[in-house]
Amino acid sequence: MREELQDNIKRFVNFMNFARSFFKRNNPFKALFVSILSALKDMLTIRQKLKMAKYRVNYHKHQLHKMESLIAESNEHTFLKGKNLNETR
Repeated sequence: MREELQDNIKRFVNFMNFARSFFKRNNPFKALFVSILSALKDMLTIRQKLKMAKYRVNYHKHQLHKMESLIAESNEHTFLKGKNLNETR
């Protein structure tokens, strides 16, 4: 009975040492703090990110419109003024 109790105490102490070393390596409170800080940073900078995304979309729309106008200028069927379908587009 006494040996079983000592074995159980040794196992419990061994488990506590493993748990302590795990928490030293992977601190859950530190990870929680870092995730909360990153979420706050994302919330505070969301307006700036939205502005940049809108700018990129508008820039690409402008580039697409410019490309389409260049294609239309160099098209040999522009004199038809839309009477026939342009099949190269």
